[in-house]
Amino acid sequence: MTELKDTVLDDFQYTSQDLLIHNRSVLDLLTKITDSSARITRTLAKAVTQCGCVRIHAKKQEIPDISNLDEMKNHMHSHIENSLCENCRDLLEKDIGRNLFYLAAMCNTLDLNLYDVIIKELKRLKLLGKYSLR
Repeated sequence: MTELKDTVLDDFQYTSQDLLIHNRSVLDLLTKITDSSARITRTLAKAVTQCGCVRIHAKKQEIPDISNLDEMKNHMHSHIENSLCENCRDLLEKDIGRNLFYLAAMCNTLDLNLYDVIIKELKRLKLLGKYSLR
């Protein structure tokens, strides 16, 4: 199964390389990644304010006096209530996909392999575990 995922991710990265014509400058890519991240935020905000399929009920996270990180995780909240409707889910998937496209294009520009980057980060996360928190 890993080989299939490797192939799909590489195919995605190299397809982005073939399709990216206009914004090949690293500066263009930096602004496109930033713009696509902002679109994710805007789409989620619209799901809350215009569609109403989800609600954000945010308040200060009360951090209990617990030394066990696994137990603490159960006390922390995402602040999201309800689920995305099909339309908002489709829009968010499109925005996240666009963000991934520009991330793959950035990897191409810098001669990085996105699959290798993900594997290295996964190994780092597994090695450091909960202590990899930033």
